Order: sequence, then structure tokens, then C-alpha cells
Amino acid sequence: MRAEVGCDLVFDVSDHATIAVQVAAASSAATIEVEDFVVALDSRVLDAHELAVDHGGRVHMVRCDTGRLTLRYRAVLLVAPPEERELDEAETLLALRQSRYCPSDALEGFAETELGGLPDDADRGRAIGEWVHARLRNEPGSSGPLDDAVDTLLAGRGVCRDFAHLTIALCRAIGLPARLVSVYAPGLSPMDFHAVAEVAVAGGWEVIDATRAAPRQSLVRIATGRDAADTALCTTIAGSAELVASNVNAIVLGALPVDDHRVAVAVS
Repeated sequence: MRAEVGCDLVFDVSDHATIAVQVAAASSAATIEVEDFVVALDSRVLDAHELAVDHGGRVHMVRCDTGRLTLRYRAVLLVAPPEERELDEAETLLALRQSRYCPSDALEGFAETELGGLPDDADRGRAIGEWVHARLRNEPGSSGPLDDAVDTLLAGRGVCRDFAHLTIALCRAIGLPARLVSVYAPGLSPMDFHAVAEVAVAGGWEVIDATRAAPRQSLVRIATGRDAADTALCTTIAGSAELVASNVNAIVLGALPVDDHRVAVAVS
């Protein structure tokens, strides 16, 4: 499957800034046929230093003076399903630990009572995703940047990252390694960056998207981590910069796949 993905970001920089930007398709995501990454400050093109991080992630470090900073990313990719592989013990250990937005220890008693009857097999992650899908309302603007999985559970609503955080926290609470993946999501409406969960299964990692908002087969990995703290699209390391506009585009060249959430799906 071939896909075209990209985004445009605009920042107002009010103090000399260093910004870590994480919007490029992961090196593991696909074969990149064409790629263009341009950063400019008031129309003056800047260099962006690329850093390789875990799971094929790519962070671009941008340093700039004050002014209007614009970032344009475009890529054409050939996407293929990942090959099965043995799970890495260090990866699964990290994916079992609680994290900033996924306080799984606080949900252990709840998960044992509510989810204790789930079969101990490869379908557990999908069953938890179905549970979250049935109990949360997908409502743009309903959560804030500091809300964690417990806040989402109590509110009964959230956006994609909240769905993913609650899925991850509940999985960890019952001993199932889980992590968050930020993605480009062809088929998503309205279009934006998207977040899904991944759970450890025999042969690799399975995608769980409790929002059901886009076909999993079309997803293009950007970043992978414990939660949104590891996968933020931009982080101001120094200085002062405000994201004032963003536009995201992701399409497949051909028909969108039809997703059956009862079936396991993995992404590269």
C-alpha cells in the first residue's frame, strides 16, 4: 500500500528557542520513496538536526531566533505489514511499568473487578479495546494536556490519546505490556495526528484503537513510547514558542482498507 502523509506547523517564537519536533514517519514505518522536510523562520530556511530514537522514531531539533517559524513535512511511502519477530524482553518490561499518563497501579483493583473475567489469551488486548470503546465518548476538546487515564475513566469521554492512555493503563494493570504510538491515519475525519495503543502478543505488537476512527492497516508510525510524554509532536526545550496553527494530511493511493477490530493488525 502506498500512502502520502504530511503536515504544516506554525509557531510564534517570542524568545530564542530550541524545539524538538517529532512528525517524520518512523524509519521502520515503510519504504520512504519521497520525503521533504523544510523549516523556515520568517521565510529564511533553517537547518534541522535529525536524531534517531527508539523504535525507528526520528526527532528533528530546530534552533531559532524570534519570529514566525514554519515547518513543512511531506512523504510518499510504501507501507507493508511488519514481519513477525520475537518480543524484546526489555521492551516488554518497559511497557508494563506505569507512566505519567498511564498510572496503571491506581487502576489495578478496578481492572481486576471489571476485567478479571477476560480470557488469558491473545484476544485480551482487543477485548480491553472493545471495553474502552463502549464506555468512552469521543469528544474533541473534552480533555486537557494534563489529564491521565484515571481522569479519562472518570470523565467518560476524551480524544484519541485519552482512549489510548486508558487502554494502555488497563492492559498494564492486568499484566499485559502496552505502549502508545503516534501515527498518520488515512481515513481519519477530521484529519489530525492520531494516537493508538500497541499490546505485546506472540510474534510482535498488535495495534488497538479504541476510537475505531481509522482503519489500522493504513496507519503510518511516527513515534512510540510509554505514553504521550514520549511521543509529543513538538516539545519546547528552551526559550518560548507557541504552536498557533497546524494542518495534517494522510491518504492512501487507492481504496482504504476495511478494518475488522476482531482481527489482529500490526503496523511497521
